[in-house]
Amino acid sequence: MYLRGLCCIADRSLSPLLFEDMVLRVLEAGIGWIQYRDKESERRLIYEEAVKLRKITRDFKAVLIINDHADIAYAVDADGVHLGQDDLPLNEARKIMKQKIIGISTHSMEQAKEAEKMGADYIGCGPVFHTSTKDAGDPKGLNMLREIRREIRIPVVAIGGITPDNVGTVLAEGADAVAVASALLRGKIEKNTSMFLDIIRLLEQERL
Repeated sequence: MYLRGLCCIADRSLSPLLFEDMVLRVLEAGIGWIQYRDKESERRLIYEEAVKLRKITRDFKAVLIINDHADIAYAVDADGVHLGQDDLPLNEARKIMKQKIIGISTHSMEQAKEAEKMGADYIGCGPVFHTSTKDAGDPKGLNMLREIRREIRIPVVAIGGITPDNVGTVLAEGADAVAVASALLRGKIEKNTSMFLDIIRLLEQERL
């Protein structure tokens, strides 16, 4: 299960590129974990795009997580699904996804504990910092991340306003990984990806 390091949240609202081109660039730059997020398209189009992304990620032996739609994740044989607080309940999603990965977005200690209790494989914790990518509420800050890390035993993935300038601090506070959208996809994707990966590798070497 690839739940360490850097996850790219593929969101076409942040880039003029097609999903396939966007994902191909980050994979070629070294990312091994893609989360496909599409809040705008009709479900049929989301499914068709997911089929394409499954092929690309499989070619790179990368993990593919589908946002929101457990049935689509199952249909394309994705590695897992990521659910929000208003999506299909985790126990119902597990009936569809069986042994696949299920991640849950959490914005409080209570939600994090509930997700772990219900059998989530990881939680998304945030937004840690301010983000304009989506309406995710007020920033929760590093304090909440630190507190959740002390209480939660499953992997914690920090999300929201993560940049090369703060990723080191976020990981130092106990996040197992970071999920990033705009700081990867806006501008030169290859350069952005390399910056993140270089920082993460350096931190991992320092811990050895």
